[in-house]
Amino acid sequence: MAETLYGKYIQREPFKRGRNEEVVEPMMHLDGEKDGAGANLTVSQSWITKPFRMIKQPHSHDHDQFLVFSGTNPMDVRDFGAEIEICLGEQGEKHVINGPVIVHIPSGLMHGPLDFIRIDKPILFLDIYLAPTYVRK
Repeated sequence: MAETLYGKYIQREPFKRGRNEEVVEPMMHLDGEKDGAGANLTVSQSWITKPFRMIKQPHSHDHDQFLVFSGTNPMDVRDFGAEIEICLGEQGEKHVINGPVIVHIPSGLMHGPLDFIRIDKPILFLDIYLAPTYVRK
C-alpha cells in the first residue's frame, strides 16, 4: 500500500497481550512512546469477565493515572454488574466500586491492590496513564 501523508497517525493493530491471564485477549493498547511519537499518553482498554486481583502490591507512579470502569451495555453504561475494591493512599484506604466511575490517581499516590470481587456481566476497564510509557515505582 502506498504511503500517505497522514497514515502514520492511524494505528492499525492496536493490540497487545495483558499482564493478567484473566483479562480477555487481546486488549487494545496505545504506548505513547512507541505508537504516538513520544506523546504523553499510555492507554489500555480491556474487558473484564471474571473476578481476579489485577494489582497485587501497592505502588505509585511519577505521572497521573485515570482508571475508568463502565458497563458494557451500549444502551445503558450504568448497567454495571460488578463489585470492585481499590485501596488508595499509604494507609490503604479501601473504596468499593459498584457502578461506573473514573478514579483519578495523582502522581505519587500509592494505590493497590485492585480487586475485581464480583463480575456478573462483563465490564469495560480503561487505564489512562499520562506518560509515554507505563512505569510502576
